[in-house]
Amino acid sequence: MTTTLELPSTREEAWRWADIDALRRAAESERAVPVAGADRFLDLPGARLLFVDGVLDESASHIGPVQLTQIDASNHPLGKQALGRGWSLRLDRDAVAEPVQIVHVASGAANHLPAEIVLAEDAAAQVYETYVGRGWTNRLTRVKLAASARLMRAVRLLQDDGFVSLREEAELGEGASLTATFLAAGTMGVRIDGGITQTGDGAYAEFGGALLTKGELKQECAVALRHAALNGQSHQLWRAVAADRSQASLAARVEVARDAQETDGEQSLRGLLLQRTATVNLKPELEIFADDVKCAHGATVGELDAKALFYMQSRGIPKPRAQALLTRAFVADAIDRIGNEVVREAFAADADAWLEAAL
Repeated sequence: MTTTLELPSTREEAWRWADIDALRRAAESERAVPVAGADRFLDLPGARLLFVDGVLDESASHIGPVQLTQIDASNHPLGKQALGRGWSLRLDRDAVAEPVQIVHVASGAANHLPAEIVLAEDAAAQVYETYVGRGWTNRLTRVKLAASARLMRAVRLLQDDGFVSLREEAELGEGASLTATFLAAGTMGVRIDGGITQTGDGAYAEFGGALLTKGELKQECAVALRHAALNGQSHQLWRAVAADRSQASLAARVEVARDAQETDGEQSLRGLLLQRTATVNLKPELEIFADDVKCAHGATVGELDAKALFYMQSRGIPKPRAQALLTRAFVADAIDRIGNEVVREAFAADADAWLEAAL
C-alpha cells in the first residue's frame, strides 16, 4: 500500500524527534496470527468493539450506540491515511451513554482506522481504548463537543512490537469539557499527535498521560491546544520515564488568540531517567496574543531522589522495590486523573507491570 509510505521527514521541526524508521519497519512487517483481544475488555457495562487490523470483528462486538460510517479525511500527514469507513459515536442533546470500550488488535504490516465522537448539547460519554499486537497501527479520532457536552477518554497503548500513531483532533464548544489520558506501557514506538481548539467560551480541556520507554524505543507526544474564546481552561500534564537507551519526547504548546481573554492554561512536563544512557526531551511552548491571561508551564528532567531511595532502603525496602514505588508515584500524577475507578486501576496495573519488567 503505497500511501502508508508517504511519511513526514524528521527535517521538519514538528517531526524532529519522530522515529520514522521504526514506523516504516512496522508498516513493512509481515502479518502473523493476531493475538487475542476479547480478554482485554474491562469489567464495565456498555458497548464493546473489537477491531482486528482495522476491521470490526462483529462476532466479538456489541456496538450499542456506535455506528460504522464514512469519515472525512484529515490533512494531517499521518491522519490523512486513516480515511474511509470508521466508527462513529453520536449522541443527541442531554443523552448519557454507558461506557464505550474499543480494543484494537494489530497482526503486522499497516492498518488504519478513522473515528469520530460528536456530542450534542449537554450530552455525556466515556470512551476507553486499548491497543495490542504488532505492526503499524494508525488512527485518526475527531471529537466535536457542543455546548456543555462532556467527554472522558482514556487510551492505553500496549503493543508488543511495531508502532502506534494517534492523531487527535477536537473542537470544544461553550462550556464543553474534554478529559483525555494516554498511557504508553508497551514495547512499541509511539507518536501521540493532538490538535485541540476551544471555540466556545468557558471550555475546559485536560489532555495528558505518561510515556514509559525502555530498550532502544522512541516515543513522543506533540500536542497543540488553542484557546480561541473567552474564559477557557486547559491543563496538559505529561510524565515520561525512560530506561536503558530509550528516548521519550514531550512537546506541548498552548496558543491563546487575541480575543481569548481570561484564559487559564497550564502545562506540566516532567521526565524521569532510570539510567543516564536514556534521554527525555521536553519542549513546552506558550504563544499568547491576549493580555488578560494566566498561563504557566514547567519542565524538568531528573533521576530518582537518592535521599528518598536511601531512606526507604534503611527501612528494609529492597532497592528495586523502592525504585518501583518512587517511579509509580511519579507516573501516578498522570493516570490518577482518570475518573472511572475500574479504568484507573487497569492503567495502574499496566504501569506496574511495565515497572516490574524495567526495574
